[in-house]
Amino acid sequence: MSTIFTKIAAGDIPSYKVAETEDYYAFLDINPLAEGHTLVIPRNVEDDYIFHLDEKTYDGLWTFARKVAQAIGNAIPCKRVGVAVLGMEVPHTHIHLVPLNSESDLDFRKEKLSLSQEDFERIAKSIASEYAKL
Repeated sequence: MSTIFTKIAAGDIPSYKVAETEDYYAFLDINPLAEGHTLVIPRNVEDDYIFHLDEKTYDGLWTFARKVAQAIGNAIPCKRVGVAVLGMEVPHTHIHLVPLNSESDLDFRKEKLSLSQEDFERIAKSIASEYAKL
């Protein structure tokens, strides 16, 4: 079985990539809570529950997510970058990194932003540029 996120990480489905390594991939959420809302996934593990990951994959995912969060914080004006792991909507472990200016910015029930392709491209390029500096 190949999840939509596996296909995105493989390049079979287009995405707004912000960072990648051999084992992990980060891309903008296409239904973002805020500009810069990014998803971080393991490339080669399709389990939908983060606590099922083996220790090496789990630790590596969080290390990669930390660096991506630093890049987001450097690229997007915000007070901090929030973290959420829900895993209910796509059967592939993923971490949400969301730029925050208040706690309510991390409310998944609120209406998502509607951004243009140009906005997504600009945001992804900005975060990727900051990631490359780390």
